[in-house]
Amino acid sequence: MGRALIIGCGGVASVAIHKCCQNSEVFEEIMIASRTKSKCDALKEKLSGGKTKIETAQVDADNKDEVVALIKSYKPDLVMNIALPYQDLTIMDACLECGVNYMDTANYEPEDIEEPQWRAAYEKRCKEEGFSAYFDYSWQWAYKKKFEDAGITALLGSGFDPGVTQAYCAYALKHEFDEIDTIDILDCNGGDHGYAFATNFNPEINLREVSAPGSYWENGHWVEIPAMSIKREYDFAEVGHKDMYLLHHEEIESLAKNIPGVKRIRFFMTFGQSYLDHMRCLEDVGMLSTTPINYEGKEIVPIQFLKALLPDPASLGPRTKGKTNIGCIFTGKKDGKEKKYYLFNVCDHQECYKEVGSQAISYTTGVPAMVGAMMLLTGKWNKPGVYTVEEFDPDPYMEALNKWGLPWQESYEPVLVD
Repeated sequence: MGRALIIGCGGVASVAIHKCCQNSEVFEEIMIASRTKSKCDALKEKLSGGKTKIETAQVDADNKDEVVALIKSYKPDLVMNIALPYQDLTIMDACLECGVNYMDTANYEPEDIEEPQWRAAYEKRCKEEGFSAYFDYSWQWAYKKKFEDAGITALLGSGFDPGVTQAYCAYALKHEFDEIDTIDILDCNGGDHGYAFATNFNPEINLREVSAPGSYWENGHWVEIPAMSIKREYDFAEVGHKDMYLLHHEEIESLAKNIPGVKRIRFFMTFGQSYLDHMRCLEDVGMLSTTPINYEGKEIVPIQFLKALLPDPASLGPRTKGKTNIGCIFTGKKDGKEKKYYLFNVCDHQECYKEVGSQAISYTTGVPAMVGAMMLLTGKWNKPGVYTVEEFDPDPYMEALNKWGLPWQESYEPVLVD
């Protein structure tokens, strides 16, 4: 049925590629492309023997011309960007030039936060919008008309959060509520990898996200708070009691725009004390900085040096035990009556490792990447422009989640977060 070019070969991409090969009726042919072709070749070797035809290529996703040349030679029906958020715009530009559908798992942020043009736009947005995260949708939403005119679709953020959480919101609005008043997105990782300190996905992105000020949407505007200053405890099904902290997260921005009349949206993520102590110490000594420094005649970026010292997230799979629990708690009205509702998924680290050789953090992002791509390749989600997950019919996506490894559970009497 379809031919996909997959850019990226890290932990999340590996899961998505495994899942594409399981779903060979839709993904008849794929090309895995990355800066390091040997990683792509190793994965091809591991997955050969199935029905999906796999090719590999080397590509620098920061170089638009290289991406364009690869798209033109391979002629895919869809480009799946599972590289870094830094590369979103380059790959979108290449897709526009070639007239090919695009999807990714996380919204754009720049690698260099001091770049003058980006910095000026960022400072203007901070002043006008009231939140200071380095990542936001404005850069990709600016492509909407270009994609409409080209007759192609860009699907943004089809991971778990963002991604599945937005499908949960669209599903709740379609089937459970006449109006949604509040949404609390809860992301709990109850896994233990045995290291004193490690990050579950790209350390650069992870640590930047966690150390930034938190923010939430309330009554039509953003409220920003110091990093990790709002803490709650929650008893997660199959995981237990965990401390969680309010963070800024990208899906809040699109949900505030697309869920009519919503009064408040918050995002919470669980962290253990050891993780927070390590992170604060590293931040205090400047190791989370993205500003290059000169060390013995060489220029190094502290957070990139730290990344080289930390365990590779892809190596955590065989060591990680426990479960994740990610979902959305809603309050609102149905037929004039107050109502609450909780949609969530529980995923087991060891089960994921047995199936695809990865821990649940990569699994919960990689499966929805395949599912989002499937929606585009099968034409179920097909309208020219730039969209986030909640702007499409959630039903086929939710059905596919159940089928391909992320079955959802629901509760009509959840404990609310105060």
